[in-house]
Amino acid sequence: MKLLWIDLNCSYAHSSLALPALHAQVMEREEVEWEVVRTTNNESVGTTVDAIYARRPDVIAATAWLFTHEQLLHIIVRAKALMPHVKVILGGPEFLGDNETYLRQRPEVDAVLRGEGEESFARWLRVWDKPDEWAEIEGVCYLREIKGDISKECRRQECRSVDDTSACIKPTSGERLLSTLLSEASLLHSSTPKRSETISPQKIYHDGGLARVLSFDKLLPPEESPFFMWDKPFVQVETTRGCFNTCAFCVSGVGDPVRTLSLDVIRQRLHRIRERGIRDVRVLDRTFNYNPRKAIELLRLFAEFHPHLRFHLEIHPALLPSSVREMLATLPKGLLHLEAGIQSLRQEVLDKSQRKGTLEQALDGLRFLCSLPNLVTHADLIAGLPLYTLTQIYEDIRTLAEYQAGEIQLESLKLLPGTAMRRDAEALGIRYSPLPPYEVLETPSITSAQLQEARRLSRLLDAYYNTFAWQRLTRQLIVSEEDFLIRFLTYLTEHNYIDQPMSLERRGELLYLFCRDYYPAYVTQATVAWIEAGMSLRKTPAEHVVRGRLQPPADWHVEYGVYDESLRLCHLPTGPDGQGYWFGYDSTSQRPAPIFKAVVPL
Repeated sequence: MKLLWIDLNCSYAHSSLALPALHAQVMEREEVEWEVVRTTNNESVGTTVDAIYARRPDVIAATAWLFTHEQLLHIIVRAKALMPHVKVILGGPEFLGDNETYLRQRPEVDAVLRGEGEESFARWLRVWDKPDEWAEIEGVCYLREIKGDISKECRRQECRSVDDTSACIKPTSGERLLSTLLSEASLLHSSTPKRSETISPQKIYHDGGLARVLSFDKLLPPEESPFFMWDKPFVQVETTRGCFNTCAFCVSGVGDPVRTLSLDVIRQRLHRIRERGIRDVRVLDRTFNYNPRKAIELLRLFAEFHPHLRFHLEIHPALLPSSVREMLATLPKGLLHLEAGIQSLRQEVLDKSQRKGTLEQALDGLRFLCSLPNLVTHADLIAGLPLYTLTQIYEDIRTLAEYQAGEIQLESLKLLPGTAMRRDAEALGIRYSPLPPYEVLETPSITSAQLQEARRLSRLLDAYYNTFAWQRLTRQLIVSEEDFLIRFLTYLTEHNYIDQPMSLERRGELLYLFCRDYYPAYVTQATVAWIEAGMSLRKTPAEHVVRGRLQPPADWHVEYGVYDESLRLCHLPTGPDGQGYWFGYDSTSQRPAPIFKAVVPL
């Protein structure tokens, strides 16, 4: 049997673990021939389908993800039209909710797998061409043909139309709608999907429940598979599966048991990654500091690999006892990039979202993390959470800037399939898109227009606060000028800049012009940021810079670098007698940024 995997990602920098994780469990089985077509959302659908068709597979498999799902369906529909015999099976977080409606609306998909696939997918491959046996596999959801006497099948399934078998064959549109609603309702009132079957015209829906891998530590790691991508900028390492938290908006908040790997196993995997020359490791562990002892052991392990590896991981700021804080404070600089899940700085919002830990604890932990000079900490806010207003979002951004968070990410809430918040959307008054990525469109606390403003605000933060060259000035403006964010966002929106891709230089130029027109007290800082970013001294932000043959003053204060007579100097005056900023450039290289900086105070 030939299996073709569609490895569809948002960009070539990203690579899903699904293919190597599944293949590692069955790569010794010679009866399955694996092939892969790799593509991105930006690639031509026709080119991808042509590559699939040329391989003539028996099975097409893929992972559906929020931002790739639509593109994946376009590919599959075309591939199935060319090869009707092909069996198509999909997996991923998209299928944690109601799968019956999905399968009835997309007949090109033969089955979907809900939950963790390593064991169930391996079992499915043994019976891929025997749909009658799929019902024995945990997590597999599909529609199976009704065979034999339909009335007997109906009676066996306790079909509501048992006395009128014609209703099972040709139901009215109202009956079809009722069947769908009943199916959805049965899932909405269950926190964990149960195995079940639903009679419907010509086909029975079989729900395989939720697949879980309880022997997580017995799985072969994805790196064992030849399909593991070693040529990406970073690799992902799953050290723990499951989550202790119960966040209503997260697919991990369904009460999955927490399963861990031993330190020795993790160490072996990190050694292999280091030997491959990879520098950046993204640790997949939503429970990283839930257990303080485990957190400290992992941090010590990560420190063993400094300076060869850098680690990006999630941390819960409300769960930082003194032992973990002491360990974090002693780690070498550059080892960790922390993602602190904060979501909102409002207790009522966190309570409604069912997030564990108090706001007071979270803020105290976040202040501590942001104060550590050896770590980079970025904080997340989510627009669209119940009770969260746009005014509060602006206020929370200012608070995070005051904490000096390394990055501030503002995302829009997505109501993901299988999450409690999606099931309760109507009761919460949340309106959301029924199509991926299921973004929230309006809530009783934030309007559709305000959510669009939050989206534009997110772009502003990424372009300025989260960009090193402009972060210091942007942070100072956010903290010191209460109306800066609103005014600057209005400026970028009215001039049609906010939704346009902008170079680093263009962003700096706009920030300078905005300060010159509205916040003249910050013009000098804008020029300093421009110079230190290595931008051209011939452009407007450097309009007050003096260049040429300059004599250095005798009383300057050196901030960085070592002065040498060979340096090319430029001067940004702030007073009449050499006061201001002095910068030196290496005359022997093409490096655009200065290597020397000094100040002569007023």
